[in-house]
Amino acid sequence: MPGKDFRWSDVALFAGLSEEQLEKVQAIFSRLDTEAGVKVVKEGDEGDEMYILISGRVRISKSMIISGMSVPLAELRDPRKVLATLDGDICPSFGEMALLDRDTRSATVETLKPSVFLVTDRERFFDLVQREPLIGCHLLAILGKRLAATVRKNNSELVKLTTALALALARRK
Repeated sequence: MPGKDFRWSDVALFAGLSEEQLEKVQAIFSRLDTEAGVKVVKEGDEGDEMYILISGRVRISKSMIISGMSVPLAELRDPRKVLATLDGDICPSFGEMALLDRDTRSATVETLKPSVFLVTDRERFFDLVQREPLIGCHLLAILGKRLAATVRKNNSELVKLTTALALALARRK
């Protein structure tokens, strides 16, 4: 399904799985080929798919304006913040939270050049978890560690932001 240079063991989510386990994981993924400029995931939409970028390049961005609010940022030409740019060389994954809950997408992912993804959804993922508990525990542990790291990073950024705001407000007095 993926290209000839792609190795499932190169995907961080699958590190440590045996060849037999990798074959079982492969069965829950399908391939998605896109052109440049495609919004694979749109912030605010519902979704239950997780993606692994195996070739190409994507940009992940988030709106800086909360829906329904009127703020000076609305005057910006593009009120979006680029969170990351990812290359298929490292086989990054995104959309993992959608596997675990059915909330809305927290960011937009757009292809910057033609890209190829491996895609699975909540139903296929949890079917594998139930059929293969050892694989399921492995995958859920890695997803949990990744989400915990994200929370820690966001907490650190929140402290920096609130400190900067407090300093700015103190200077205005």
